[in-house]
Amino acid sequence: MAAENREEVRDFLATRRAKITPEQAGLTVYGTNRRVPGLRREEAALLAGVSVEYYTRLERGNLAGVSEGILEALARALQLDDAERDHLFDLARNAGPSRSRPRASRQAVRPSVQFMLDAITGAPAFVRNGRMDILAANRLGFALYSQMYDGAARQTLGVPARPANHSRFIFLDTRAREFYPDWNLAANNNVALLRTESGRNPHDKGLADLVGELSTRSAEFASLWARHNVRRHYSGRKHFRHPVVGELEMVFEALALEEDPGLTLTVYPAVPGSPSEESLKLLASWAATERIGEPVRSGA
Repeated sequence: MAAENREEVRDFLATRRAKITPEQAGLTVYGTNRRVPGLRREEAALLAGVSVEYYTRLERGNLAGVSEGILEALARALQLDDAERDHLFDLARNAGPSRSRPRASRQAVRPSVQFMLDAITGAPAFVRNGRMDILAANRLGFALYSQMYDGAARQTLGVPARPANHSRFIFLDTRAREFYPDWNLAANNNVALLRTESGRNPHDKGLADLVGELSTRSAEFASLWARHNVRRHYSGRKHFRHPVVGELEMVFEALALEEDPGLTLTVYPAVPGSPSEESLKLLASWAATERIGEPVRSGA
């Protein structure tokens, strides 16, 4: 098993165990002299129905060959939510050296996907990979994230241009604090998505490089990364403060592109009749005036 996988497993299980008190787990506590913030290892083992020795082996990072039944018992004992359970299974799948590696994510979208994006005219839409790079967008998508694209274009002389990236924008561009009214929520969600991707695809060098860069340049990112939080991010609401049209509140749906493993299509429609729907119309007019989104579409 790769050393980084052992470390990931160890830290993930330890942080999940630390989040659960004995009372939350339905255990009786005797005395007040507890040196750990959450469950002790022997308590977690009891709840999972395994020996303390076996649980200790798991928490030291050894998930190679662990059965689905044990993983399910561990998920129940640590009260993992759906995203955390999926992450645990991803870590187990990648625990052994002989496991097959997932197919590398495409770094450019197929023309038919771009045609689909361009056909969506009333809502921002874009395609991203697991590293949070925006690989393609429609005109409203470019307009919504115009600052992110501007930031990606500002490269040091001699350094190749990189695709617009949600994570770099959130943690390294001061304008993100204004663009996201709840910056802390955006930052937490972003790191949780990167951590989820790292469990799913631990051999992605681009992801490892991105995490290393952000950990070095942003203390806030490094702190959030150490929490080992993960999440699903398929639907919900988004709130932005755009520099041209102001407040935008939209719903979102994120769909995996099955023909392109690792790529996700996300669309941000506004609620019909809402102020944000009118703001999107203004954004579209601004984008047309400024010719936003007419250059090359792909970040590859």
